[in-house]
Amino acid sequence: MRGGSSLSEEQRCEAVALFEAGWGRQAVAVRLSGSASAVNRLYDRWRVRGTGALVAMPGKRVFSFEVKREVVRRFLAGETKVALAREFELSSPKLIENWARKYRDEGDDGLRPKRPGRPPGAGGGDRGRSAGELGEVSELERLRRENERLRAENAYLGKLRALRAQQRR
Repeated sequence: MRGGSSLSEEQRCEAVALFEAGWGRQAVAVRLSGSASAVNRLYDRWRVRGTGALVAMPGKRVFSFEVKREVVRRFLAGETKVALAREFELSSPKLIENWARKYRDEGDDGLRPKRPGRPPGAGGGDRGRSAGELGEVSELERLRRENERLRAENAYLGKLRALRAQQRR
């Protein structure tokens, strides 16, 4: 089970027992006085895994681009999240929603694995510049940047000296 759930272990057990008895997600949320969104997530997992929804998944699984694309393609064609989550042994139908949103926003690239860390060229003061612009910085532009940096450094050191002199008085 997720460590970040707002439902206690007892509430999760009671919720699954109520789901098994035919209660709906809203009725369970009211009965437990718990977060409706936490109960909804648990309900979705319960529909996929039954009482196994109470068991923590062994770890984060990584799905290939091809699997993600197939699941999203079938979901967008009309198959249900729950059926797809069961078939592909996903931890939650919410994964399919997330993949579909990324697919709609970014296309195939949204489903491809990303390299960890900051993308190349995303450091420091070069934000907002394309890769082509970064390599084509003129000597004049480079000198202007250096001049600006040195002015800021000089101003900082001047204020630091003034503060130290003020403390000595």
